[in-house]
Amino acid sequence: MKQRLINIIAHVAGWGLLLILVLGFAYRAPGSSNWMHSVFSWPFVLFAAVFTSLFYLNIYVLIPAFYLRRRFLLYFSIILLLLAGVSMLRPFDRLMKRFPRVERTENIPNGMRQNFRRNFQSPDSLERRFFGPPPDGMAADSNRPFPVPPDGGRPRHWQADIVSIILFITVWSLSTALCIISQWRKTEKRAMQAEAEKATAELSFLKAQINPHFLFNTLNNIYSLAITKSEHTAESIMKLSNIMRYVTDDIREDFVLLSHELECMQDYIDLQRLRLGRKMNVEFSVTGEVGEKKIAPLVLMTFIENVFKYGISNHEPSTIRIRLAVETHSITFFCQNKLYEHQRLVERTGIGIDNTRQRLEHLYKGRYFLDINTEGGLYTVQLTLQA
Repeated sequence: MKQRLINIIAHVAGWGLLLILVLGFAYRAPGSSNWMHSVFSWPFVLFAAVFTSLFYLNIYVLIPAFYLRRRFLLYFSIILLLLAGVSMLRPFDRLMKRFPRVERTENIPNGMRQNFRRNFQSPDSLERRFFGPPPDGMAADSNRPFPVPPDGGRPRHWQADIVSIILFITVWSLSTALCIISQWRKTEKRAMQAEAEKATAELSFLKAQINPHFLFNTLNNIYSLAITKSEHTAESIMKLSNIMRYVTDDIREDFVLLSHELECMQDYIDLQRLRLGRKMNVEFSVTGEVGEKKIAPLVLMTFIENVFKYGISNHEPSTIRIRLAVETHSITFFCQNKLYEHQRLVERTGIGIDNTRQRLEHLYKGRYFLDINTEGGLYTVQLTLQA
């Protein structure tokens, strides 16, 4: 709110300064009349409206609709049309005509001035035939200024309003620069926010997925395997080590190889099988060619952790289905588990899923589909990413 107020004040001050400079320039012109009478005139309103409209039209309409979408030809065509329109309107010239210039006769000798006025009143005089009849009351005031013929008596012809063209280019350049700088700042802010949310997601994973409770149970199971001299002891320790290494060292980029993510998922599922034993049946499958496809790290692990957290019953065997389908231009993830009575009232959202939604919005904006539903007594998640 404070920044918005500062922006409004800056805009008002900037336009006020520009208009004051223009009026000051006009007032200092030789023979100008009192400029205060022109502030509320239609030439002044036209001048202000033309350039303020150009400024905000460029910032809020033309640049977002055409320039930022790389439709440069259409954008510059519209700018040229606006420039032609301003050249035809001639706002600065119209404003200057509001300040009439007059020539004074105070320095003309009195005899010559009286002689000119006397001849001007004569119907047959050269002055009368050339200039026409004098204005009413001019003869009564010998010191009254003579009006200068339009354009100094020279033939009229079209001239470009150079000042208006220069102002057009200045206002357009300034508005374009401000808008591009603003867009650059927004992009930088989104990038920083995505980095912060990535760090939050990684910490959330370590806190929620690889949490002390999970580690304690897993290490207990590994200890039991070691006591019984099970052949799976070394393998289990290696899987846990792989997960810890992946989430702490390997995921430095926004996107990692899908094959590496699948290895982490497989290790996690194997450790959960080790922890839960016969109480759980996991159907895990991957179809399609993984190849060199990439994915945002840990974006699927939140949902996998969720099914193991809520899809297990202490009273009956549980089945968890996890499928990943890799296609040419997409990756589809599916997981499903049964909803048990004691878990139906539990809201299955929180930091993990909220962070995942936000990361998807930043990293796959407009390129993902996420559906979570509880139809038929089943908790189902389907996520499609454009790869």
